[in-house]
Parts: sequence; C-alpha cells; structure tokens
Amino acid sequence: MSFLVIGECVADVVRAPGVADRVHPGGSPANVAYGLARLGRDVTLLTQLADDPAGRLIGAHLRDAGVRVEVGGHPGRTPSAVVALDAEGRAAYAFDIAWTLEAVALPARAPAHVHIGSIAAVTAPGAAAVLAGAERLRDRATVSYDPNVRPGLMGEHASAVARVERCVALADLVKASDEDLAWLYPGQEPAAVAARWLTLGPAVVLVTRGAAGSFAVTRHHTVAAGAPPVDVVDTVGAGDSFMSAVLDGLAGRDRAALGALSAGELAELLARAGAAAAVTVSRAGARPPDRAELDAARRDPAGA
Repeated sequence: MSFLVIGECVADVVRAPGVADRVHPGGSPANVAYGLARLGRDVTLLTQLADDPAGRLIGAHLRDAGVRVEVGGHPGRTPSAVVALDAEGRAAYAFDIAWTLEAVALPARAPAHVHIGSIAAVTAPGAAAVLAGAERLRDRATVSYDPNVRPGLMGEHASAVARVERCVALADLVKASDEDLAWLYPGQEPAAVAARWLTLGPAVVLVTRGAAGSFAVTRHHTVAAGAPPVDVVDTVGAGDSFMSAVLDGLAGRDRAALGALSAGELAELLARAGAAAAVTVSRAGARPPDRAELDAARRDPAGA
C-alpha cells in the first residue's frame, strides 16, 4: 500500500534553558511521512525545500528513512521554527514560514491514502493546491487530516475555523489534539466537537490529550485510552508519531471499513498510536519509532 503526504518541511531549532540550540528536521506532514517510512511503509512526501543547509539536512533525513521526496517548488529559504521547551519538555513554536506550493502533479501510481494537514492545508497561497490535489485523488484514495493548529499563523479566527472545517469535510479520518480544539472552539468540550465533526463527513475522529491519553469517535463507538507512563524529554513530534502509527494500523482499509471499526479495533489503534508517541517523547526531537521499537513498546509500555 502506498501513501502520499502533502505538506511542509520545517527546520526545528530546539531551544531549552542552559542547553545549546539543536536543529532537527521537522514539519508535521514531513514527520508523518518519516514516521510511516520508519514503520516500513511506501510513502511519498510532496513538499517544498530550499537549496540551503536546512533544506539539504531535511531532505537527507527523509530520504535516509526511505521517504520519496517530491519537491513542488523551491522557496527562498527553508521554513524554520524556534521550538522553546519549558522545564517539563513542552514545546512552544515561533515560525518563519511561507507556503507557496503550486498545482499538485498526480503521482504516476495513485496512492491508496493521502494525508494532509498543519500549516500547508490552511496557509495561502499553497493551501489551494493541497486541497485540490486531495480532492482529485479522493475517488481512488482515503484521506486523513491533522489540523496541528499554530495560532500565530492561522489569521482571523472565524476564517481559520472555516478553513479547518473544509479540510475536515474532505477527510475520512481526522486527528486533532485537545489544544487544537481549545483554540478552534473555546469553551467547548472536545468530545462534543469530535461528534460534530463526524457530521461533516469523516468516519473516524481521534483526539489526543497528552498525558491524559486519547479517544476515538465513530458513528457507532466512543473509545478512550490512557497514555503509557514515560519520562518526557520533549514533546516535539509526539502527535505526528501518533498519526503515523494510526495510518499504519489502518493501512488497506477503505471508507466503509473505517466506518465499521469495532470498539476493540479502536482501542488497539489508540494503544498502539499512544505507544508510538511515548517512544517519541522519551527522546529529543521528532524521532518516531521503527516497527521493532513500536512492537517492543507495546509489549512493555513502562520501557517506552
């Protein structure tokens, strides 16, 4: 099964008190593609990279994992984000990014699944190309979406919510964090938002809640899972690792099968994705597990 991820690459400049800055390859869609490749999946990333040190670092990082990188334009510089970590390893981001992707060329071999999200799905002018590409492929592929909200880049609130909801309506599966939902819909319960999003079109909505775990909502089931115990180094890439593990776990399922997931299947999906996120937060940067590491984490959650 082949995956196509469309979205941004970002050089994460990780800054913590008393520690020299560290530069890690990042960008939510790029992290998802990387995580899928680490799990042995056939994955292509359609993105933008500049011919600069950060662009070459990110490109090599992705290709070394087995990601096919298709570059849809060369910006003047590779996007970057200063990632400030607090004493508990939680990340806050300050971005320097432009997204100017033009028309998306369809792959020679149509993917079975398309993943979109984050900055690339809602930031003009490139977002139009992302959505047009996903819409053109949707008759042959399932689609997933992760808003990965970055408030400083979202613009006017009502317009941002409308852009996010258009992406939700396009997707078969949506994953969001409780922080995403709190910014999009202040004061509303995450479960109520997830249920409302189901009415827009997705078969499955997943919500991550950090150390509180996660839950999944379909038209037939609501299932919650706790988070494995873990010593957190930093939270960079945790949600993207969760997303990669979800897509890996659902590989090969069509729209009807996604809508028919049992409560037990959803519980296993959340547990495996939570284990992937736990491995990632146990080490610096967006470094998701490979399949052997993920299987080991599932056997021994305390050792993640």
